[in-house]
Amino acid sequence: MGRREEMVERIKTLMEDREHIRNIGIVAHIDHGKTTLTDNLIAGAGMMSEELAGKQLVMDFHEDEQERGITINAANISLVEDYNEQHYLVNIIDTPGHVDFSGDVTRACRAVDGAVVVVCAVEGAMPQTETVLRQALREKVKPILFINKVDRLINELQLTPEQMQERFVKVIARVNKFIKRMASKEFKEAWQVKPDDGSVIFGSAYHNWAISVPYMKRTGHNFKYIYDYMKEGKQKELAKELPLNKVLLEGIIKHLPNPKEAQKYRIPTIWHGDIDSEVGKSMLECNANGPVAFMVTNVTIDPHAGDIITGRLFSGTLKKGMTLNLVNAIRQNTVQQVAVYMGPERIPVDHISAGNIIAVGGLRDAYAGETVSDQKIEPFEEMKHFSEQVITKSIEAKSPSDLPKLIQILRQVAKEDPQIKIEINEETGEHLISGMGELHLEVIENRIRSERKLDVITSPPIIVYRETVTKKSPEVEGKSPNRHNKFYFTVEPLEDSVYKALVEGGITKKDLKDQKALAAKLRELGMNADECKKPWDIYNNSLLLDMTKGIQYLNETKELIVQGFEEAMDKGPLAHEKTTKVKVILHDAKLHEDAVHRGPSQVLPAIRSPIHQAMLLANAVLLEPIQKVFITVPQELLGSVTKDLQGRRGQIINIEQDEDHITVEGKTPIAEMFGFSSDIRSATQGKALWSTEYLGYERLPRELQQKIILQIRERKGLKKELPKPEDYAS
Repeated sequence: MGRREEMVERIKTLMEDREHIRNIGIVAHIDHGKTTLTDNLIAGAGMMSEELAGKQLVMDFHEDEQERGITINAANISLVEDYNEQHYLVNIIDTPGHVDFSGDVTRACRAVDGAVVVVCAVEGAMPQTETVLRQALREKVKPILFINKVDRLINELQLTPEQMQERFVKVIARVNKFIKRMASKEFKEAWQVKPDDGSVIFGSAYHNWAISVPYMKRTGHNFKYIYDYMKEGKQKELAKELPLNKVLLEGIIKHLPNPKEAQKYRIPTIWHGDIDSEVGKSMLECNANGPVAFMVTNVTIDPHAGDIITGRLFSGTLKKGMTLNLVNAIRQNTVQQVAVYMGPERIPVDHISAGNIIAVGGLRDAYAGETVSDQKIEPFEEMKHFSEQVITKSIEAKSPSDLPKLIQILRQVAKEDPQIKIEINEETGEHLISGMGELHLEVIENRIRSERKLDVITSPPIIVYRETVTKKSPEVEGKSPNRHNKFYFTVEPLEDSVYKALVEGGITKKDLKDQKALAAKLRELGMNADECKKPWDIYNNSLLLDMTKGIQYLNETKELIVQGFEEAMDKGPLAHEKTTKVKVILHDAKLHEDAVHRGPSQVLPAIRSPIHQAMLLANAVLLEPIQKVFITVPQELLGSVTKDLQGRRGQIINIEQDEDHITVEGKTPIAEMFGFSSDIRSATQGKALWSTEYLGYERLPRELQQKIILQIRERKGLKKELPKPEDYAS
């Protein structure tokens, strides 16, 4: 039996032993060494040469990942690792570090129970380190810390052992500060990472060595010993004496939970059904004999096998031939294959039981976020992403005859990457593709050309704006075209605290099911006590409230009123951009007694128009997407950096000095960031390290409002003039 076949047999056995399973994510800021670190675990399991570990980057198997030298898609692998004469099944997800692909990190965090947070010893904890930690902690995923590239402190920065340890203390303190701030109450202290217990590991993933304090105590090695070896260039000898995979594996096994432990506290966070029900108890216990409860975290399209679903099985056992329910899609499908991942390969197995990360074939029409079960169960909580699609391009096939192929490919792209939004603009007939940033869209375009073999033409990138209001409107009347129905609305800005809860997922559409609990949440956030009682809809981080009293036929019309509100929020009055942070209040209504006169063609215009009119009377404005920018440069180049940022309508928030380098923290509109990468390289002779973090939407400066509104209206084929309230009078 070959090594690979032997590994598969051991995996099959260990899948049943939940106490010896670890589901982990490798997470970090871009270029801090996640994939290099994963190589070492693969080598430790005997699945690749130890000589190549850190250089082969096995998990970056897409061509464009190899060309760019970055991870673009989360990649899975299942490994059997040996620790203290025991076998462990370690299911690993290697995640991207670039901010444009943070959606993959969010989805990976739903599938895993523990995370190895990788931080570069030279750069320290960066913005994306904080973002990935926030995503992990929100899903109750326990972290340990790997401080990577320690060799660079010695070889490049020429630090002494004492200076190295000072730097480590800073990195650990910063990561623990993040954990204390973002972990749930019961884990703020318990999940602090500590060198003494081995939950902090130091090393060089590229040179395959690592050390922890428990390892130091057992072997007698210390930083002085490592320093002397490094000074003499004995990296290979160090890797033999302090093998990274063994030191890291010890940290993973000792400090990261098995699925039986983790599901006890994770399930109440990610599933809001009845914990005392059969499926609730089964998930808490990670019971392989209970009902199937499977959460889809990723979808890929295999040209031969069709849709391949990746996700976490929290309860039950999956076998080929089972019929399962897609809970959100309300349809059934038959499982055609169950498999485990070996990097780019899937290894089919007979069955897979609870507590594992798995691949499933045959579940057509499943999307990331879908709940799959053999029963009718409450779906898992929707995954909340911390950034939005802020850049759009139009995309068309070079040859008109390829239009059907383009539509099919775009549907597949939207299924594979939920952070890509596809829409057909009926007014212009063009296909629009929206993503998280320039790189995100560039990768999708290139893959359509190279992997899907379709030549496409795309427009220059367009920024996505939002519309909102800045004051309360007077009451506005909306009449149906037949004049038999009337609705009376006001519009005002939503309270900041409520908006924040909507953006961060503290309040979701599902909360509408329990009006009492939702009212209590809204009251706690400072909303007027009367208004709290009657929320009808939550959409685009806006609220629709019903403040009417005793209106006949209102409940029969409610569904259409909600639909009209959502249509109004999808296309605001200024430039048909989405509306956000708005509170729409229905105060009164007069409805025809005959339902025939209260159909969609009568009600919908009578809802949309007054909401839009009220928004214009409430001083509607455009919001633009903003991002934080962090730039680290030598002190003498500070002037070049601040000049470039200020030339992009940027604001300097903070400047910090660290030895001979300065870190500038700024805030800039995304619209002004095109070409930033090459400009900052040129301005700093390539000496700048920089990164960005999505910050949400802020009001577009007053002097730019009219110009941008008219530009968008022209692009969308709308009247080339600013809208007036009377344009929407019914």
